[in-house]
Amino acid sequence: MNRRVVHTRGGSPAEVLTVVEEPEPTAPEPGQVLIRTTAFPVHPGDLQAVEAYPGKAAQPVPAGVEATGVVEAIGPGTPVAPGVEAGGRVTVFPHPGAWSQWIVADAEAVVAVPDELPDEIAAQLLANPLTTVMLRRAAQEHPAFGYDGVLVQTAAGSSVGRLVTGVSQFHHFGLVNVVRSDRGAAELRRRFPDVPVVSTERPGWTDEVREAAGGRPVSVALDPIGGKLAESLLDLLTPGGKLISYGLIAEEPIPLHASTLLNKSLTLQGKNIGRWLSEASAERRASDVATAQQIALGLKDQFVVAAEYGLGELTNAVEHAVRPGKVGTVLVRP
Repeated sequence: MNRRVVHTRGGSPAEVLTVVEEPEPTAPEPGQVLIRTTAFPVHPGDLQAVEAYPGKAAQPVPAGVEATGVVEAIGPGTPVAPGVEAGGRVTVFPHPGAWSQWIVADAEAVVAVPDELPDEIAAQLLANPLTTVMLRRAAQEHPAFGYDGVLVQTAAGSSVGRLVTGVSQFHHFGLVNVVRSDRGAAELRRRFPDVPVVSTERPGWTDEVREAAGGRPVSVALDPIGGKLAESLLDLLTPGGKLISYGLIAEEPIPLHASTLLNKSLTLQGKNIGRWLSEASAERRASDVATAQQIALGLKDQFVVAAEYGLGELTNAVEHAVRPGKVGTVLVRP
């Protein structure tokens, strides 16, 4: 039997996600790859999609978009990425319904896993590193980025935040990290002692950011939170600066008066991995996937696993994934 995670309506993931049993999939057709899953990550975006699902579905909706596993079979005449072969380890992304013991995936979504990477990293190989690549590209569109301008990022202790920090260090970009607690700041300083960290738990934290920037202009800000925090980032930005929003952790909207944009000539830009998938050319996607693999190889220590659960412990895994103060990604072993 094949066990997979589904839901039929939106709501709290811990309440609406269920595990169902189905027959194992048959042999893959041309253009498909059959994968036996060994691990999948519980990304915040996966859970947000479940919460936001409108209405009630006529048929169960499969959950998850990323997983790692072993190739069991390749459809006849199917072209595959380099290194993808029967018996080989792969990661699949994006694949709606990746939270399953067996996956029949489109071949173009299947990527070989380098031998040096264990399953714990392979399960996180694409979504977060590709997000990092996407954010770096968007930031580099600002003429001051990488020169005199400083990059500020919130949620810097998150999985994506740590990768952005590692990439920024490698390329010698000016960076100030922002987290929500003194405890989180201490943890991030331990990981990246040369990168300044500011906690929003402290009154006047924006002044600390300006001090950490050392007089250099804050040209770009990366933010997955929104709300009042994003408003503070707009205040921090230098004239001509750019706020890149890539998440909606905060429930409230960003309070913004048009004069803020007009007087400082600011740019607001939204980015998400779904848009990257639909807009990037095949050549761009292939190049970005190769870069994501290099990020994983070069920053292996930053792919932290918060905990591992079995498929029968799905509710615990989902609750852990949204736990305040969690460091790392929650994995499920089917």
